[in-house]
Parts: sequence; structure tokens; C-alpha cells
Amino acid sequence: MPAPEDEALDRELMAAVARGDGRAFARLVERHLGWSLGFAERMLGARQDAEDLVQTAFLRVWQGAARWEPKAKFSTWLYRVLHNLCMDQFRARAPGGEPVDEELPDAAPGSEERMAGMQREARVRAALAALPARQREALVLCYFEERPQAEAAALLGVSEGALESLLSRGRAALKKWLQEELH
Repeated sequence: MPAPEDEALDRELMAAVARGDGRAFARLVERHLGWSLGFAERMLGARQDAEDLVQTAFLRVWQGAARWEPKAKFSTWLYRVLHNLCMDQFRARAPGGEPVDEELPDAAPGSEERMAGMQREARVRAALAALPARQREALVLCYFEERPQAEAAALLGVSEGALESLLSRGRAALKKWLQEELH
């Protein structure tokens, strides 16, 4: 969870971005790029799609800075922009989604171990991508982004009880999918 001084800095940066300050925008991007990319990649399952989506999100930040009102934390607002863009992508995709992009193994010593790890990671990404969007989003926020449940529930616009239900169903579906995959 961002510290109050981080939230204040984000408000100052957004005010400067609203005035057209490119340096402030670059600093804002630098502060939030890492978690934004991580969230988008886990939601979409492909790095390139995530990079494109995050670029679009930050373009919207630049374009909408003058209209932004600091009623909520900047990170919450940016998360909502990312969320909406992800949902747009899901609606645009054909049923079944896109195949997982698997990398070729390295021929260097230890490549078998690296390959096994990459395959395991690809199976988890595929299982996560197969989940309904709300379950996937709950799991990504709580387990990959390590957001507190109260914050994740607020970001999703659900009660903590509903979040726990999404998490429980998501974990059960992942477990079943991964067990079937291994047998």
C-alpha cells in the first residue's frame, strides 16, 4: 500500500502533468510502470499485449490529467483504467483466448531445469488465463500484486466476502485445471 507521502507525490505529479509537464509525466510513469505491466501481463497472459495495454493506459493518463480529480489515490484510478482496458480486450477476443507464447529452451548447462520452470510457468499462465475475468483479477490482485483483501475488494467494487468467494472459486478452478494438465 503506498505511503501517504507517495500519494501526495502522485497528486503533485498529476497536477504538473495537467499543465503539460513532460518530466512529471515521465516520473509518474516510472513510479507506476512496474506494477502496471505486472498486472496487465498476468491478466492478459502475454507480455506484448500487456505492454501495448499499459502504453494505452498511460496515454489516457496524459490525455485525462486535466480532468483527474484527486478524490481517490492515483494508483486506484490507474488500476481502474488498466482494468477497463483489460475488460475491453477480453470482450474483443474470440472464445478460448490466445495461445500461450512459450519460449525455446536455452542450450546452456541447467537448461533442463530452466525449461521445466518455464513450462510450469506457462501452465500456470494458461490456467490463470482460462479463469473467468473476475476470478483471475481477484487472484492477480491478492497473490501477484499482494494487495490487502480490503483494497482488492474496493478495487473490484465488491465486498470482502464476495472477494473471498472469487478467490476460493479461482483457487479451486486453478487446482483442478493444473491437476488435469499434469495427468
